[in-house]
Amino acid sequence: MNRMPDTGKVAAAFHRKAGEYDQHVHVQKRVVANLADSVEQHWNLEPDHILDVGTGTGTLLEKLHLRYPDARLAGVDIALNMCLRAQQKLGSACHIVNGAAECLPFRTGTFDLAVSASALQWVGDLSAALHEMRRVVRPGGGISLAFFCDGTLGELQHCFRDAVGRYSTDSSHRISRLHAFRTVDNVKSIVNEMDFERFVVTVETEVDWYDDLYALLRSIKNIGAGSVSGGSGSGLGWRGMLNETSRLYQERYGRNGKIPATYKVLYLSASTGL
Repeated sequence: MNRMPDTGKVAAAFHRKAGEYDQHVHVQKRVVANLADSVEQHWNLEPDHILDVGTGTGTLLEKLHLRYPDARLAGVDIALNMCLRAQQKLGSACHIVNGAAECLPFRTGTFDLAVSASALQWVGDLSAALHEMRRVVRPGGGISLAFFCDGTLGELQHCFRDAVGRYSTDSSHRISRLHAFRTVDNVKSIVNEMDFERFVVTVETEVDWYDDLYALLRSIKNIGAGSVSGGSGSGLGWRGMLNETSRLYQERYGRNGKIPATYKVLYLSASTGL
């Protein structure tokens, strides 16, 4: 089975990469823009108090501050350096807290709206995180979030699995290091058990293009997701698997000298009853 992320490794990985994070994210910026638009489309309210869970460097809060200049903003992130970067970027417009999505350090019913962009795929217990977001939202409020779901980096995972089968005597161990993206059905089953008045789940596809496998892997590593997603290996066996993965990737998916990386983005909007 693919593994779920370790909270300590998530915090450490993104803590180390906070200073250069904004330089390397591409699809994440598109997700932030889409989610900010979705907030306006789904919510007629003018939120007075907004929380961003997994705020990273504060890009989503920046956009929401422009749209709702009178709203009080708060953000929470498990990586301390991400918190520091977000606070530096937003200044007095926002209060940033170092904490985990599964145990939010806020009182029940504090916020009109809780949002999250490209973060919840890294939590170990998605159900706990969603229940915490629901807990801190007041009656009549809601949540809007987006995160990568099953099918994300599918080309990479398929080619890696086949390469491991050819080059490793312990293929099950190697494959188990792959990150497990949640399925849409898994997310819906969690939300169905919660007390939302209504909710909407949609999935969008985003594609980025890279010169080769190694450019893709560098981009993943540069934002801190490399060690979270399974870490790196070493030795001739590992290099052989990477070379075979690269060959299969180019053979199966290459186009005009480049390879695609597909991201499946799950968007969830849910409202609470009065």
